[in-house]
Amino acid sequence: MDTLIDLGGGFASALEPLSLAFALLGVLLGTVVGVLPGIGPISAIAILIPVSFGMEPVHGLILLCGIYYGSMYGGSITATLIKTPGEVASAVTAIEGYEMARRGRGKAALATAAIGSFLAGTLAIIGLTFLSPVLVRLANVFGSTEYFLLMATALLLASTMSSGSRAKALISIFIGLAVGLVGLDFQTGLPRQTFGMSLLSDGIDFTIFAMALFAIPEAIRNLALGRGAKDVIQSFGDDKWMTKQDWQRSAMPWARGSVLGFIIGILPGVGPSLASFMSYIMEKRISKRKSEFGHGAIEGVAGPEAANNAGVGGAMIPLFSLGIPGSATTALLLFVFTMYGLQPGPLIFRDESGLIWTIIASMYIGNVALIILNLPLVGVFVKLLKMPKEILFSSILVLVAIGAYAIEFSLFGLMLLGIFGVIGYLMDKGGIPLAPSILALVLVPLLENNFRRMLQISGGSFMPLLTRPVSLSIIVLMVLGIVGPIIFRWWVRRRQLLADVSVA
Repeated sequence: MDTLIDLGGGFASALEPLSLAFALLGVLLGTVVGVLPGIGPISAIAILIPVSFGMEPVHGLILLCGIYYGSMYGGSITATLIKTPGEVASAVTAIEGYEMARRGRGKAALATAAIGSFLAGTLAIIGLTFLSPVLVRLANVFGSTEYFLLMATALLLASTMSSGSRAKALISIFIGLAVGLVGLDFQTGLPRQTFGMSLLSDGIDFTIFAMALFAIPEAIRNLALGRGAKDVIQSFGDDKWMTKQDWQRSAMPWARGSVLGFIIGILPGVGPSLASFMSYIMEKRISKRKSEFGHGAIEGVAGPEAANNAGVGGAMIPLFSLGIPGSATTALLLFVFTMYGLQPGPLIFRDESGLIWTIIASMYIGNVALIILNLPLVGVFVKLLKMPKEILFSSILVLVAIGAYAIEFSLFGLMLLGIFGVIGYLMDKGGIPLAPSILALVLVPLLENNFRRMLQISGGSFMPLLTRPVSLSIIVLMVLGIVGPIIFRWWVRRRQLLADVSVA
């Protein structure tokens, strides 16, 4: 009951004209930021920190939080329409969303993304409101050992993200791992795979790698087809809204993605990016239409988009309750709190109750504003696909080039974009899936950091893998996941052989 009273007070403050204006401005800027490749919520928040310094703390935090969750949907727009992820969590949306757009289902893809984002975001904020203490205790059960196993499991499942050869999927994973190891070793400070180039000391930026692998091969392929591809490209831009079947197929992925994204979001250091990838893997594994994945399965858009938006709400829990950032963006928000002289943690709900509940209430309002803003604009966004393909895909190349340059305002970023663009094109021509490389690059620092931390804590021993209950449970599930299907297929074949013998 006290929670509802506090939330009611938060709504009273959040609905004041100035607070409402900053909430709406935040989600609008977030959408724009998500659309523009190379910017992302981290860059946008960093740019606006000097602006927010002169604001009231509640208004500054409402604005910056609005940019964070607004960008989650904005990134899905270009990922769907031109296969150019606006930010990390939208990379997986480009797999199925773009294929839907190619088949005249761009409206349906953007609609299921918008609706899933709204539902997941709302459920995550409800969870943030009522379940924070319980879920924070659950997150504390996870140590470096459990995080390492969680990342290893995600990497193991990455080979199932794409249909076709499992060997080629493993090649894709190793490419992502190799790229992820470029830069300075975070412990020793020694360079790894930098080829003596100081410009590579900070590693390969994810956005450059994702844009190069997704956008450039697609643009090159379509421009190379020339006039002979006219009939193929004509399917772009049809006006097909979500059908009854689309609603039915999206409903459960929305629900599963919301729960999965929220749970993964509360794990410190993970954030919504992994949630979207894991949701895609889960939807593909349990789907009855596996053959459609990679060719425009709506579940592959609905689940990941719900997951990455729910992950934002989940990431706010350790930030507010423990003062621990759940992602890179919330780490920046933690800095903003301290800039205002605030210290997130258990005491902030007592000492700054009004501010925290106003921020939470503004997230409800901003989430509603997002769907009101974006759902009517779906048709406008899709009209971009009616441009002549020469202009459309040439514009994509210009857009990603500007995005790559804007990351560090360096020509070296453009060089990397070109190099990885060629690699992505060759991978695409060779039938090597691109998505596993992206996930592997995301997981490399998390996997390596937690593996080393586990060994440091245990004195170089691997025993914590077997002595910690949660880690042992994860190992058992991993083994069952690998061995179980093999045993099941063997049992089915044996039954068939016995049946054939008995008939004979």
